[in-house]
Amino acid sequence: MPFSPPVQHPLRGIALFMLALMLFALLDATSKHLTATFAVPLLVWARYALHFVIMLVFVAPSMRSRLIRTDNLALQIVRALALVGTTGFAMMAFRSMPLAEATAVLFLAPLLVTLLAGPFLHEHIGAGRWAAAIVGFAGVLLIARPGGALNLAGIFWALAGAACYAVYQILTRRLSHAEHPLTLLFYTALVGTGVMSAALPWFWTHASPEPLQWLLIASLGIYGGVGHFLLIRAFRLAPASTLTPFTYVQLVWAALLGWLVFGHVPDALSAAGMTVIAAAGLWLALGERRSATQARAVG
Repeated sequence: MPFSPPVQHPLRGIALFMLALMLFALLDATSKHLTATFAVPLLVWARYALHFVIMLVFVAPSMRSRLIRTDNLALQIVRALALVGTTGFAMMAFRSMPLAEATAVLFLAPLLVTLLAGPFLHEHIGAGRWAAAIVGFAGVLLIARPGGALNLAGIFWALAGAACYAVYQILTRRLSHAEHPLTLLFYTALVGTGVMSAALPWFWTHASPEPLQWLLIASLGIYGGVGHFLLIRAFRLAPASTLTPFTYVQLVWAALLGWLVFGHVPDALSAAGMTVIAAAGLWLALGERRSATQARAVG
């Protein structure tokens, strides 16, 4: 049975969305710091394991069987695996690239969603959407230009993360009005913990983290779990066409944290590429917002 959506509250949805973006930026900056010391699979496992424990302690006692009840088990698993892939590939990119540039490449995901919306969501893809996607990829070429200082392996990991995140967003759009938001959140934690726990023995090769490092590792699960819960709630309180233009605020957070924490300032061409990607995404988001407004007016 589909989960009944709450009454729309756009301003509340925007506030939750902006808070989620801040938590994601903190997650990215913390993971970049930790990848200098710890293996990426260990950090991915910690991010999902703590998320899973939090849900078992604070959510499972009240929801009980409703937490795992779903009519879309296969899609839940694929969606969770896509998010695990996003997390792992993004951390690999952060280990190899500056935070702001890696985040910008990951932000190709909304443009990829546009291209995937045709075959998977049966949405019409007009010339404007194709143009936005092409412009966005041109921005990536500015960041990953031949002869540039960035690690090409990092670019590859970031592109892989963007592809996984696009799949995750497509499936979230399909499931968000059919499943309870806490059920969506639980399956990402359950699948992520199960998959990464199976791989953990192959990667636990470091000495035990120190107390502060344990705290930072634990924060990954808090940032990720709370951030995705807020994201799901935001999309239930406000239309995607309202929220999507705010997505690129995360680029501002990434650039600010990259400067404050890691002392990195993008060069002129990289900054131009980041701007092009953000502009393409905003162009697309505002176009979809106009289309949604016109559809409501006609309806």
